[in-house]
Amino acid sequence: MASSSHLMVKREGGGGGGEKEEEEDETLEELEGFDDFTLASSWERFISEIEAVCRLWLVDGPKNLMEKSAEHVGSRKNLYKVKCELKHGIKLYCMEYYFKASRNGKAAHWDDDLHDLQLSFGVAEFLVIAPLSASGVVLDAPESSKLLSAVAIALSNCGSNWPAFVPVHDPSRKAYIGIQNMGTIFTRRFDGDRIGSQVPIRLMHLEGLYELFVSKFALYSVDFSTSCFKVHFTMKLTYRTPPYDYDDDIESEEREVKEPGRGTDGLNLVKTQWDDDCPWTEWYSAEDPVKGFELIAVWSSRMFEGSLEMAELENASSFDADKWLVYPIVSPNMLDDSVGKFVGFASQLHLLIGALDTSFEAQFLEDFLSAENPGSDNSKSSTAIPPPTVLDRVLKELFHDGIQGSDSVELENKYSRSIKGAPLDSLFAQFCLHSLWFGSCNIRAIAFLWIEFVREVRWCWEESQPLPRMSINSNIDLSTCLIHQKLQMLAICIRKKNLFNHQNCTENKDRNPSDSKVGFQVDLHKEPMDDKSNSSLRSDWQHDPKQTGISLSMDPKNAMPSANLQPVDQVRRGSAGVVGSMMLLNSFQEMHAPYTQDAPIMTEDMHEERLHAVEAFGDAFSVSGQLERDILSSDMSAFKAANPGAAFEDFIRWHSPRDWEDDEMEDKSRDDMSWPPHGKLSQRMSEHGNSWRQIWNDSPALPVSEQKVLLDPIREGEKVLHYLETLRPHQLLEQMVCTAFRASADTLNLTAYGDYKHMKTKLSQLYLTLASTLKPLQAKHWPNKAELIGDLKQLCLVFEHIEKLVILAASIHRKLLKAPRLSEAIFSDYFNFYLPKMGTCLASICYDKEFDTKQQVMVHERDAVGSLFPPPTANQSWRKVLSMGNLLNGHEPIVREIIFSVYDRVSSGHYGSNTPMTTTEEIETHRMYICGTSNDLRVALSVTSWD
Repeated sequence: MASSSHLMVKREGGGGGGEKEEEEDETLEELEGFDDFTLASSWERFISEIEAVCRLWLVDGPKNLMEKSAEHVGSRKNLYKVKCELKHGIKLYCMEYYFKASRNGKAAHWDDDLHDLQLSFGVAEFLVIAPLSASGVVLDAPESSKLLSAVAIALSNCGSNWPAFVPVHDPSRKAYIGIQNMGTIFTRRFDGDRIGSQVPIRLMHLEGLYELFVSKFALYSVDFSTSCFKVHFTMKLTYRTPPYDYDDDIESEEREVKEPGRGTDGLNLVKTQWDDDCPWTEWYSAEDPVKGFELIAVWSSRMFEGSLEMAELENASSFDADKWLVYPIVSPNMLDDSVGKFVGFASQLHLLIGALDTSFEAQFLEDFLSAENPGSDNSKSSTAIPPPTVLDRVLKELFHDGIQGSDSVELENKYSRSIKGAPLDSLFAQFCLHSLWFGSCNIRAIAFLWIEFVREVRWCWEESQPLPRMSINSNIDLSTCLIHQKLQMLAICIRKKNLFNHQNCTENKDRNPSDSKVGFQVDLHKEPMDDKSNSSLRSDWQHDPKQTGISLSMDPKNAMPSANLQPVDQVRRGSAGVVGSMMLLNSFQEMHAPYTQDAPIMTEDMHEERLHAVEAFGDAFSVSGQLERDILSSDMSAFKAANPGAAFEDFIRWHSPRDWEDDEMEDKSRDDMSWPPHGKLSQRMSEHGNSWRQIWNDSPALPVSEQKVLLDPIREGEKVLHYLETLRPHQLLEQMVCTAFRASADTLNLTAYGDYKHMKTKLSQLYLTLASTLKPLQAKHWPNKAELIGDLKQLCLVFEHIEKLVILAASIHRKLLKAPRLSEAIFSDYFNFYLPKMGTCLASICYDKEFDTKQQVMVHERDAVGSLFPPPTANQSWRKVLSMGNLLNGHEPIVREIIFSVYDRVSSGHYGSNTPMTTTEEIETHRMYICGTSNDLRVALSVTSWD
């Protein structure tokens, strides 16, 4: 200011003499050497900027900072940070403030949510200031001290007690220095560093680490083995299950082979896979998603007074730890949706969808194999056909392994039948599963396999060989796909053809035809049917004769009139036995139940043809009822043959009892054998022109052995083969897609994974999703082909997620079979972690975090978890030299973490005073965090001093 005023005066004087000007110049030269401390230096401005930023963060508080620009720190749930860039001279620095969203009490020592600096130095919220450089650390010691001082001054001006840290040295050392102002009296200083190799042997053991900590506050050289210092101690040991060693298995098998009584077959040395007994292993071998387990054994805070106690603790068993925590090491491929990373049903189903999309390019399957087809270049891997040896193996497994169909549905999911496919054990379902792995599941390979498949089916038909893998019952399941229905029809036709041939053989041996009614169903009681309904005119169910009051006598005399009855002119034929005490109305003879033919079976397309005929002709009975007319006529003819002289009313009393009305005025106390019975036909049966009576009048008396069969097995069998041989490519692929999805899901559903509720729920949801997405494939025409193909590819991604989870569940379940609660809890944790991946979009969701949720192991579960750590084998023993204590079944921890701390009383402005005070408080004066192994050691020390 003086110089400025002086200059103003000079300018106002204007025309002074030369002598005065010389004096002024000398005065200015003297003033130029004056330091004006009212102006801030760059260093002071830097401190001022830090202070301004810290004040803003203090005023906002955690809640407002989270709403503004705070970032979530990694996978930690309760830790956030804000940052700001600062400039000092030509250098740029980044200052970060780490804070918790909630401050509910003091965090535990081994909280997984802690930041590395929080764990190392025992702080809650803190600042980190580092240069914006490639290394991110301060390599110059004076610069680091100056930087830390600037932050400390700024925080002191703000009245904040945040600890501040500066990274120093080489980044690989993870070294920090720090300071914390704890009011006007105490200051905490932090220092951390790491030894990356050649850890001294003394520091590999608890005793040496204890002495290292004590040396930081002991003021004189002492004998640590005899001196007592009350040191608080807590420890965390991390164990990792050893990798599975196949060489050890081979060695053990070789030892078993050398035992007396054992052979030396080389097959004993075949390596086994973890999933050899899983249901999917017939088709592929899955990578074990659980690479191992990490077990954390925690010793809670306790006090030690000498190094000898530390030596005893080092020899203690890990089973004595206060707490055990465990979590699986899951393969990163679980979260990787890249094409080719996962090979399973889902990946092959995706290829099958591509074949479906291509199937519309030709009218016949043979077109894809013709030389003129541009897509028939067998040199391309995408259209390659496997060699004949592969084809022979597949056909042998399908047809010649002696596997018969099964009707068991005990393990079938309750929603499986909602998918219009084929049962898992059926011939067509197995064909579809083989197709997924036949070549590259391209349309040419599928066409080639289908043609050969149909040839094998025709061979079974022509040679009258039972169709393998087909159900043995006589019903067709209309809830399945049409190809499976056709194969069921063919299997039934083959059986009937064989029965017919057997009958011819027995007749040639002069056996009585009436005594050999093999293959026909005996309907002993009939249910009525309303002509207005579309139901069958005969019941499809068979009553127990004991429950219906029917006594069947198979005595040969039943084939002839009884001597006690009125003589008749006709011979009784085709009788299956007497129907209780029922008598014929006109002849007073015992009523006999006849043998009757089976109702003709029909596939879904046959039912549709009948319905279309009804719509075309408009007369439901003349077309749709023709089959029922034939069945009813056959039953009436058989009844007439078994009951000569029977009336229409007799047939109604046996076949449709509800159409026979007893007289209400009949005396209930009369003899049951009184004759004739008082009753009449129902109104519909007594109407003029009743169709049933017309059929009765037109039906001759013929037993079933002399009737025309209702189902011609030869004709129906040839029709099935014609359908299979002329099936359009897209029709085949549509049914293959539905069946392949269902069979793949059914295979996964057989997996043993315990009582995992999440997995059971997801599998049931998968079936419902499959049923709804695959339903459009049953339509005659697709409204939008591209959209449907896209939906099916998306379905493959959903299926892959479920498939991965099933494999994971199986792996966890078998590894922790003796700890079901723990295994389900671990799977539930991973399921919740994986759930966001199971979206409905085709794009993969990228995860930048790892699964590390830990489950506490109960005391009774420790043996099961300990079994995951088998004693080291001979190979494993020489590979690694044990250097640390606290072994678990012979395995040393991969990481050992320890926290030492000492406390002292605070009174009268300083700690450690011997003067008794009315109010005292203990503070942590020294704290040391140690993390390391035999090859690595990291130490972080914090010291509280009185300034």
